[in-house]
Order: sequence, then C-alpha cells, then structure tokens
Amino acid sequence: MHLADIGSSIFSSLGLADTRDVIGCGESPAGRECLFLVDGLGADVIATYADLIPTLSNLKFFAPVETAFPSTTATSLTTLSTGVMPGMHGMLGYTVRVPRSGGRILNSIKWDERVDPVMWQSVPTLFERAMNQGISVSHVAAKRYENTGFTQATFRGADYKGANVLADMVAQTKSALKGAPSFAYVYVNELDVAGHSDGVGSEKWIAALKYVDQVAHMIISQLPRGTRFWITADHGMINVQEKIILGKDNPLLQGVALLAGEPRARHIYLDEDHLAEPEKVVSIWQEFLGERATVLSQAQAIEAGLFGGVVTLDSRDRMGDVIAIAQENVILIDPDREDMESAMVGHHGGVTDTERLIPLGLLETA
Repeated sequence: MHLADIGSSIFSSLGLADTRDVIGCGESPAGRECLFLVDGLGADVIATYADLIPTLSNLKFFAPVETAFPSTTATSLTTLSTGVMPGMHGMLGYTVRVPRSGGRILNSIKWDERVDPVMWQSVPTLFERAMNQGISVSHVAAKRYENTGFTQATFRGADYKGANVLADMVAQTKSALKGAPSFAYVYVNELDVAGHSDGVGSEKWIAALKYVDQVAHMIISQLPRGTRFWITADHGMINVQEKIILGKDNPLLQGVALLAGEPRARHIYLDEDHLAEPEKVVSIWQEFLGERATVLSQAQAIEAGLFGGVVTLDSRDRMGDVIAIAQENVILIDPDREDMESAMVGHHGGVTDTERLIPLGLLETA
C-alpha cells in the first residue's frame, strides 16, 4: 500500500470519477470523510507508544503504508493530494534547484514568489477534481499556511479553514463535514517540530504525541454521525548519531556547484566540468561514505524508480545530477547551513523503514 493510494481511495468512496479504491475502503457510509494527517508520525510509533495514545490505539490500523521518496513533507503531501508519484508532480524534496535561474534554490515549504505554484505543480489535485464534481472539500490547518505557494501548489481546490487553536480546529472540522458528500483534510505539525528540535522519544516529543491524541479525541467526539475518521502521516523520523559536514575534511564537494534537498536526501548539482561524467562524483562520494549512504547518478535514480515509474522532463530538470541518500542514523550537512542542520536532533528524508513507513488507521463513527 502506498501513500499515493490513500487520497484517491477515499475520494473514490465519495464517488469521484477516475479514481480507484486501492486500499479497499468501500463506499462512504454517510458521504462524510475526515483525513487527519500528523506530520512526522511514523508507523512504528503507534505500537511503541500505544499506552500514551489511547484514542489512536483504538483505531483499526491497516498494514504500514509506504511514503514516497524523499520521505519529506513537501513531497509526501503532494503525493497524497494528487494521487501520483513525485516524478509526475515534480515536488522532489524540501529544496531543489529552479532550472535556468542562475542557481536559485526553491524551498518548497517557504516558497518563492518568483515561482508560479500552479505552473510548478501542474497536476490537478484530488481536491480540485472533487470540488468540480460537487464534493465539498475543506483543508483545516494553521492560518499561516493559507496563502503560501506550497498550499496553492499542493492543496488548491479546497476551502481553507484556518485554525490556530484546538477549539477552532475541532469547530472548523465539524463545520466542514456538515453536508454530504464532504471531505475534510486536517493537518497538525507539532510532532514533527518537536522531533526536529529535541528528538523522537524526548520529553517535548512525548508531550506533542499526547497532544496529537487529544486532537484526535476532540475531533472524533464532534464528528457528524456516520463520518469515517482516517489518520495517516507524511513520514517518520530518526534521531541523528553521525554528522558529516560536506567538504570538511572530506572530498565530497569536488565538482559540486550546488547542494539542495536535506541532510538525509541530497540533490547534488554538478559544475560544468563534471556534468558530462556524474559517475566520477558518484564514485568519490561512495568511496568516502561506504555503507553510510547510497549514491546514484540522476540516470541511475530514474532507472531505479526512486521517484516513481514516470519522470517528466520538468522533474528531470529539477532533480540533482547526483542523489545521495543517508543510511542508518547519518546526516549529510550543507556547510552553508551547518549551524541549523547540526542543531536538529530528529531528521527524515531517507529510505529506512522508520522514515518511509507511515500508519493508516480508521474509525467508523456510530
């Protein structure tokens, strides 16, 4: 089961044309579906911390779902909202190079006003398609995300309902599901924030996990009768153990013009002298890093299906000439962002089971 199948299947249950029920959720019993997405909630967390999350523990959980590569928010949420893989929707990571921009980097979450979000991510979202077919679609999240380029690229078509406190989140979700057919997407990121700053299992992270369970409990208690409540995530998270600063006491910046991605999944853009022979840079990285990373040329990454079976020309333009995927608990630090990246305890983006496997749970309300 894949993250790309979740949104499509739930919308299929509401009657959205040209979607398939891959996960086997069947017809929506009351025409009301709520999808609660917890940023940073790995599949392993549900069992490991079951005693701390009584509400979530009582849901029916499917087999762990695989998220897209890189296992990061911008890529995963767009995979969820479009139902297609990154090679098609083109959101290939936290940061990527903007083609023919003189080396400008697009931060997919913060965005760049010079980049048109609809042109950058041109695949129609499931939200757009549903809205056009008479299904009420709402997006409940913090107010600060409402007018961002990322929201326009990934969630366009939904009626945005800003909510900065729990009471408002619950009220907005209840309101969004008043009629039928309707779909409410609810997003929280407190767990991801705590994981980055203090690490998985830390006191701050535990408090955030308990808060997530409280949010779920409050939303469920106010859902209209017959609404199905789903929970999933965008990625899991690992705690860092080894930090490698690229170019510091190592040859890893030889031939490199630009770095993007994030510490667990690097897009590496080569200078003109090395563009024709990326294998040389791959060899340098692999020789130095050994089992601490998997390093692929762009051609190898595409052939391996890293970004899905179909990769558009736009995606090829944005993709690194070399892709480096950190293994175990290693991070690959951009020397220009050393302070910030080194300070984070929790990281994601890689392909370990902890990062790429996410939960899918269901509660059918009476």
